[in-house]
Amino acid sequence: MKDLLRHGARRLRGADHRLLFCGIAAGMWGFGGVRGRRAAVRGVTSLALASATVNALGRHAVGQSRPAQEAAPLLRHLPRKPLTGPYPSAHAASAAAFATGAALESAGWGAALTPVAASLAYSRVRGGGRAPRDVLVGAALGVGAAYAVRGMVPTRSQLPPPARPRVDAPALPEGEGLVVVVNPSSGAQPQLADPVRQLKAALPRAEVVLYEEEAGALPKVLEEAARDVARRGGVLGVCGGDGTVNAAVAPALRFKVPLMVLPGGTFNHFAADLGVDTVADACAAVAEGSAVRADVGRIKPLAGIGPAGRTHTEPSYFLNTFSLGSYPDLVRSREHWSPKIGGPPATLLGVLQILRTGRPLRAVVNGRLRSIWLLFAGNGAYRSVGIAPVRRHDLADGLLDVRIAHGGYFARSRLLAAALAGQLTRTRVYAAARPQRLVISALPEGTQMAYDGEVADAPAALLIDKLPEALTVYRPTGG
Repeated sequence: MKDLLRHGARRLRGADHRLLFCGIAAGMWGFGGVRGRRAAVRGVTSLALASATVNALGRHAVGQSRPAQEAAPLLRHLPRKPLTGPYPSAHAASAAAFATGAALESAGWGAALTPVAASLAYSRVRGGGRAPRDVLVGAALGVGAAYAVRGMVPTRSQLPPPARPRVDAPALPEGEGLVVVVNPSSGAQPQLADPVRQLKAALPRAEVVLYEEEAGALPKVLEEAARDVARRGGVLGVCGGDGTVNAAVAPALRFKVPLMVLPGGTFNHFAADLGVDTVADACAAVAEGSAVRADVGRIKPLAGIGPAGRTHTEPSYFLNTFSLGSYPDLVRSREHWSPKIGGPPATLLGVLQILRTGRPLRAVVNGRLRSIWLLFAGNGAYRSVGIAPVRRHDLADGLLDVRIAHGGYFARSRLLAAALAGQLTRTRVYAAARPQRLVISALPEGTQMAYDGEVADAPAALLIDKLPEALTVYRPTGG
């Protein structure tokens, strides 16, 4: 172990610790799957807090001198003499914060990062620029920063199970009776292993249908698969992003078949909230017959309200969110730019564009005329960080999580300022409620709505409500 630390110390002695860990985080985001992305975000956030704490408080509050470099061998001297005091060590704090933050989200990533963090901390002592005490105090601050971040944003293991109640569902140890429709074009997130290959290895008797646009619309393909499954008493599976999973909801409800969700898109919000992070998670749940009931959000057109000539008769469904106002514009912008620059940058570009060019929407909400920038309805109550909905505790709570950003004088600036100040619930331009239904009418011609990441023309009037515990969906026992 000592030889390993010495070898790592020589490599890391002159390294910029922030760039090093940001590079590692980028690799975790690109190739680490869902758990890797969560671990990367938590690690970088913990590192930022630790670095800010050490630089803003520790270094200026404690006056200490560095160990004399002359006392260390020449080959162990730092490349350049630091200008700041040594107590505590920012390198050790950052390394410990990143590794601890990642470990709190994923034990596997924590184990992989611990030797890197230990080598970097050891390099500061071996290089003659730090006393052991400096490194130990810095590492303690880094660990504390990671736990402070967890106190503000709990890890997945801290949150209660997101779906209830458990329900009996067919157990298919080898996958016989399972038909999985795979949409290869969902998302742009690279995967370490082909999901179809993983599925066939875990459930060798499952039938896999690769969706191709030449075969017709995806909902039609899913409906044919659901009809076949219902006739045989089997299970319908779907692999893709949230839009692909959404397309499977109506057939699953119509033919009353249980649904297996395999994450295969960019974000996979429903699968993540369900506790299905990987293909292996979904396969294990089907093999064991572990399933739960989940609510389904419904968008029901209302006849006789608003201008005539806009025909919408069939309801639409959503598992995650429904929205009006600026969000459909954001979805269109993200879909346009994400193939060129990636998902997160495309989302940021869309937000900036909306802030610059967006206009409020006028509509009647529950009988009251309103000017709104955004109307958001979540299928279940979301935990939030500021204005952003993050994750649901319960997928069968019977509630809609409704949030409205009102229009008006300087509404965008007031909303942004309130969100940054943590006073969102106290500003008059923002309202939140958790009803069971919502009626929206007098929508202007050309209004669009977004649900589960898909954009469609909105009817003149609609009812948003819930189908409580309507969907049976597989979920790992320990998820």
